[in-house]
Amino acid sequence: MMKKIIQQLANSDRVLLASHSNPDGDAIGALLATGIALEKLGCGEVVLYNESAIPAVYRFLPSVARIQKHLSDLNRFDTAVILDCGDLSRVGSIAEAIRTIPAIVNIDHHITNTRFGHFQLVDVDACATAEIVYRLIQCMDIEIDTAMATAIYTGILTDTGSFRFSNTNQAAFSICETMVAAGVKPSQVAQHVYGTYSLGRIKLLNLALDSIEISNNGQLSIMTVTREMLADTGTQPEDADGLINYARRIQDVKMAALIHELEGGSGATDDRKRFHVSLRSDGSVDVSRIAMGFGGGGHAGAAGFSMESSLLELKRTIFSLSDGFCETCQLN
Repeated sequence: MMKKIIQQLANSDRVLLASHSNPDGDAIGALLATGIALEKLGCGEVVLYNESAIPAVYRFLPSVARIQKHLSDLNRFDTAVILDCGDLSRVGSIAEAIRTIPAIVNIDHHITNTRFGHFQLVDVDACATAEIVYRLIQCMDIEIDTAMATAIYTGILTDTGSFRFSNTNQAAFSICETMVAAGVKPSQVAQHVYGTYSLGRIKLLNLALDSIEISNNGQLSIMTVTREMLADTGTQPEDADGLINYARRIQDVKMAALIHELEGGSGATDDRKRFHVSLRSDGSVDVSRIAMGFGGGGHAGAAGFSMESSLLELKRTIFSLSDGFCETCQLN
């Protein structure tokens, strides 16, 4: 399949690369590494897209300024490469327009991937989409420079939680070793990703910690980030990235949920709004199955979904999941 994908890309004049909205380090790293590689492969026009603002902690990555937030005239592309998306809808508002592009390449590692597109390069055993991208670039017979290496390293580092999560595999260490040999400075990457926070983000963290609620059995925690909280602290939606880990690390908690209020909503009632719910597990609950039940997806330990609801109704729905957790969602 890799050879077929490379042949398709090499014969393409205009390629669109896109990753999921509200991107994490893997979505951004895979996007950047692939974009640089395709230019070296000799593709014509290569456009990088993500509909969300890039979180401040990832703006140090080489070529990150090339990622566009707005696109027009998608008809000009002959190939689209969709990275780190379990479903094409995860790209966001242009998903339906992308479906009209003649060739769609699906590169992903989520177990809930719907196998969309004309070419699928999906490996659920990969630690990150960046791992798959690394293997793809190897098959292109392209030398990985420091810029590509930094993007791949960051994708693997962040998606494995600094090698702490259960998706950490042998490839995570071996590839990162190779990336360091290619010029990556681990201490510098760590300083950018984990080392500094704005004062506003610290204030947002304080409000988010105050919002934590625990289920009656103590096994589920809910953290809430509202648009009002963002306005009060002068922060952006991307500043909420990673806050859920504080709720997940509470003693006896098996699953944590971060309810993040989004823009928009039907406006049918004053309290009905759009939310994105991020789920994290301590390893005993498969949150990907829970997310799929709400039209979302992800991994066993990290997943999410979006829905329209009142905040009170949404909290009640999530708290109902803690009643021993469904047997089908238990991990042995």
